[in-house]
Amino acid sequence: MADELELLRSVDPVRPDGPHFGDGPLDHNAERRLRQLLRDGPDGASGRLRQRPEGAHGRLRDRLLPGPGRSRSRSRSAWVPRLAWGLVAGAVVTTLTLTFVLSGPSTAPAVAAPRPLVIESGSTPLPLDRLADRAAAEAAADGSPRLRKGTHVQSWSLGMADDKPPITLPQERIVRWRPDGSHTELVVATDPRHPGSPVLSDEGDTPRLVHDRHVLLDRTYPPSWSDAPPQSPPPHDPARLRDYLTESQFTDTPLTTPELLDATATLLDHWTLGARESAALARLLAGAEGLRPAGQVTDRLGRPGQAYVNDSRGVRRMLIMDPATGAVLGLESTLTAPEPEFGVEEGDVMSYSAWMR
Repeated sequence: MADELELLRSVDPVRPDGPHFGDGPLDHNAERRLRQLLRDGPDGASGRLRQRPEGAHGRLRDRLLPGPGRSRSRSRSAWVPRLAWGLVAGAVVTTLTLTFVLSGPSTAPAVAAPRPLVIESGSTPLPLDRLADRAAAEAAADGSPRLRKGTHVQSWSLGMADDKPPITLPQERIVRWRPDGSHTELVVATDPRHPGSPVLSDEGDTPRLVHDRHVLLDRTYPPSWSDAPPQSPPPHDPARLRDYLTESQFTDTPLTTPELLDATATLLDHWTLGARESAALARLLAGAEGLRPAGQVTDRLGRPGQAYVNDSRGVRRMLIMDPATGAVLGLESTLTAPEPEFGVEEGDVMSYSAWMR
């Protein structure tokens, strides 16, 4: 560990009195060198900083985090797995390793994994290239939405432990940026499916019931800037957007379709896309291999959408897009095979995000 810390220190030459601030981002040269280190490892070969866990824990992680594009995943505890959204300034990181301790008289009841969204029977699938045409028309219209830094997202994640039933953790996150480069982040425990009802939270690392809209995080961050994706503004050209998303996943190799969908989620966790950026993303997704139209669906916020599905490595990802504008509404990941060790079955929802303007 000591040698890895020294390597990290060596790629961070920012001075405390420098323009990027002592607790701010790396400078541009350091960002590039750090991405290279994370991609290749300290000895020039991938793996030392990106080792995956073995056994059932590793199988679940590999299904949800395929390939080098997800190398930023990290653990908060190395000995009991789970899936959660890590909420930190500037990034939302998925992890499978947080301890759940459910014991004592005040134990919160376990909440079963939500069932996946259902395609409406008899609905006609809309090909992605046609949806991309609609998105392009929306982008050309007067008064179409503009790009805005920040996000408003409702997420559900499934927490798991070897000897406990799975529990579902719903949260809402709002990030707003100011003209001076500072930003605020508000995270609350809430589930719009059950307004006003108590919500299960893992605040303090111990699951418990809290009241609806309970504040988990309310923080203001000092000014910071970066020209590296996903902090830099996304382009509205499909080819350039592909390169942008690839760089945001810390890799130089072309993204697979699951990695492209994960990169899309990363983008939307940082930016509220305008019509031009949504059109570019729709056109890029239209060329993704194995992303097939499935039909009409109503998302978890009650919005009508068109579903596009990709199956890979035991996980089904369902992308939900606005049929009129081509904007991404949500992304759902479900298991296509059971994992008895964790009490999850085929079709259980592992994670879900619903983005709002």
